[in-house]
Amino acid sequence: MDNQGNAARKGRLFVVSGPSGVGKSSIIEQFMKEDKGALFSVSYTTRQKRPHEVEGKDYYFVDGALFQEMVDKDRFLEWENVHAHRYGTPRKEVADALAQGLDMILDIDVKGALRVQEKCSEACLVFIEPPSKEDLVKRLSFRGEKDLELRMKRVEEELASKHLFRYTIVNDTLDRACKAFGHIVETTRRQ
Repeated sequence: MDNQGNAARKGRLFVVSGPSGVGKSSIIEQFMKEDKGALFSVSYTTRQKRPHEVEGKDYYFVDGALFQEMVDKDRFLEWENVHAHRYGTPRKEVADALAQGLDMILDIDVKGALRVQEKCSEACLVFIEPPSKEDLVKRLSFRGEKDLELRMKRVEEELASKHLFRYTIVNDTLDRACKAFGHIVETTRRQ
């Protein structure tokens, strides 16, 4: 998408959600390599940085006190406790991008996505699901995640909410899932 003329249109908000380890970040990253008409909203988190993550690209890593200060000052569009850590979407960054006619993509948990929809009814919610629960367990194990039983309990809760999303993509292959997401974005932009 060409960014010329963005001031004449309001940006679109795309909220990508689904269970941890389902491939949301991979789909978004691949999509953004090919589409220059959208920005990625970098969330704040209190969890520790993983070795491959980059500050300011993957997340803003902050301590609990700073995160709470941001909550108290209403700086988040939404925030949530997930697996003993806090995650939040910066309100101003999203609002500024949309006002400038830029599309914004959020990668957040299911509860956060539904909160965003309450505040921004025009948001396009996209649920990413694994081809099977067994596949997701393999992905999480490969990633070195702990407490798989607890995580899979949360997966059940999240899968039960997928009917609340406008679109669902099964991430059986990254290429197919990326194409499906790109089609959703283009369809939404034309509406």
